[in-house]
Amino acid sequence: MIVPLVEAVSGTCGGKAGALGALLRAGLPVPDGFVLSYAAYLDAVRDLDLDKSDGPGAMRSAIEARPVDASVIDALERALDGLGDPPVAVRSSASNEDTGQASAAGQHESFLAVRGAGEVAEAVRACWASLFSPRAIGYRRDDRPPDGLAMAVIVQRHLDAEVSGVMFTPAEAHGTTEIEASWGLGPSIVGGTVTPDAYRVAGDGSVTRTIADKRTRLDRRGTDLVVRDVPTPARDRPAIDDATAARLAELGGEIAAVFGGPQDIEWAIADGRTWILQARPVTAAPPPPPPPSPSAASDTPAGALTGTPGSRGSVTGTARIVRGPGDFARVHAGDILVCPFTDPAWTPLLRVAAGVVTETGGVLSHAAIVARELGIPAVLGVPNATSRLHDDTVITVDGTTGAVTATDA
Repeated sequence: MIVPLVEAVSGTCGGKAGALGALLRAGLPVPDGFVLSYAAYLDAVRDLDLDKSDGPGAMRSAIEARPVDASVIDALERALDGLGDPPVAVRSSASNEDTGQASAAGQHESFLAVRGAGEVAEAVRACWASLFSPRAIGYRRDDRPPDGLAMAVIVQRHLDAEVSGVMFTPAEAHGTTEIEASWGLGPSIVGGTVTPDAYRVAGDGSVTRTIADKRTRLDRRGTDLVVRDVPTPARDRPAIDDATAARLAELGGEIAAVFGGPQDIEWAIADGRTWILQARPVTAAPPPPPPPSPSAASDTPAGALTGTPGSRGSVTGTARIVRGPGDFARVHAGDILVCPFTDPAWTPLLRVAAGVVTETGGVLSHAAIVARELGIPAVLGVPNATSRLHDDTVITVDGTTGAVTATDA
């Protein structure tokens, strides 16, 4: 039922856990932990009395309503004692997650700063149930669970990161490594709630960077996660220096060599040490940044808003301002989402929308990855987009250049 993380393989523990196990066996810096394998999930759901016609929503409700078995809690308590009973991260590792065909980025639940066997058991149950959440179903685009669908769950030491980020390694030898970084814990970056610094490390080790206005950060306070304002002097200070970016790129190269292909990597720096939290195949590379040249600026339409190119292509449609779930019902097929950021829970909207414009977020965030997988043009980090654009106006979004232009209806 419980497998040490260093022994995890994808066939029994899912792609996410299997990758972390492979990195540990290769001697790379991954926080220690363990995995509840597919077997624990299958035992938990084996005798649920559900008719197939009830659909996946009924499966989710049934899992949420059933207490975790006492034997599982006892096993968790022993495994946590083996780690010294620290705060832990509890993370999904599904059979259809972190594959070369589909990342399922942000589609299942993960929890940070969890303490004690009882609370970990509740987080495990939530991970199991998230296989059948609306966003996971929308991402898979299925009304029936596919054959072999199962959920393993990773439990690892929680890291109180000073800086976190995401890195995409290049597809070709001596290519450019893309890195995003910001203060605090990683969900701010992968969730798109902050616009991170962007670094490009060329094959020769040279670094170019764009420093963002990083206004908030996420940190642990006891067993709670708190969003704090970043002090003004630190907002536009680089989260990492060029030497750290170059070292991250070297580490990314080692990780890519382990798996034999380009990798999407989550990393964190805690107490001065760099850790790897996740590695999965790159399913959809971001568009290259526009060249910083006068000719590039002249190509931008007059009056256009500009942001970071997030997903290639151009589309024209009706702007729909979406500030939260209360606005979801207003979105129609072909609309262009204009929002502060796109939470992974908004994945069903991305199946409907023709394009996306956000006020914050980086090109390596979960929502940007999903937009690229779906082929939806996206422009990220457009300041005050929800007030500068208006409902029912016609706009053109160019996800290759980063331009957003109001057009005549």
